Amino acid sequence: MESHNTILYFVRHAQSAYVEGSEWTRGLTEQGKRDAERVKDLLTGEQPDLFVSSPYRRAVDTILPLAQACGCEIRLEEDLRERALSGAEMGKDRFFDAKRTLFEQQDFAYPGGESSNEARRRASPVIADLLKRHTGKRIVIGTHGDIMTLMLQTYDPSCDFGFWQNTTMPDIYKLEFDMQGELIAKRRLWG
Repeated sequence: MESHNTILYFVRHAQSAYVEGSEWTRGLTEQGKRDAERVKDLLTGEQPDLFVSSPYRRAVDTILPLAQACGCEIRLEEDLRERALSGAEMGKDRFFDAKRTLFEQQDFAYPGGESSNEARRRASPVIADLLKRHTGKRIVIGTHGDIMTLMLQTYDPSCDFGFWQNTTMPDIYKLEFDMQGELIAKRRLWG
C-alpha cells in the first residue's frame, strides 16, 4: 500500500567561506561543492518531488546538483533565510556563548538581530504550508543550521543549542509526517 506520509529532507548547506557582508551571495568552497555532489548521490534514490530553499546562495548551491539530477526547479522562500544575528555582540570570541543565549532565552535578541521565537515564527509557517499543500510528497529543503534547528524545534523540543552545535556542514535530517502534519520519525542521514 502506498504511504500518504510526507517526507521532508532538511539539508543544511555545505561549507562556505565566511565573508562579512555577503550573507546572501557567498557560495560554496571547493569542499562544499564536493559535498553537494555527495548530497546528490545520497538523496537521488529518495526520489524527491519538490525542492524549496532559503534564497541564500550557499543553501541553493548545496541542493542544486540533486535538483538538476531529478529534473526539478528550486523554489526560493524568503522566510527560510538564516536567522539575523546582529553585529558586534556576535564577534568570534563570543560566538558560541551568544548562540547559547539565543537558544536558551527564546525571546532575547541582540540589537539588529532576531530572537529564536521571531525567526521560528517566520520560517515554521513555510513548513506547515508545505505539509498541508504537498501531502504524501518528498520535499528537499535547502537551509541553514540556526533556522533548521528552530524549525525542527517546532516539532521536536530536543532540537536545542546542543543539537545545533552538533550539526555539520552539510547535514541532512529526514523527517516523516503523518497526514495530520504530526512528526512520526526523525533520522539523520549525514555523518
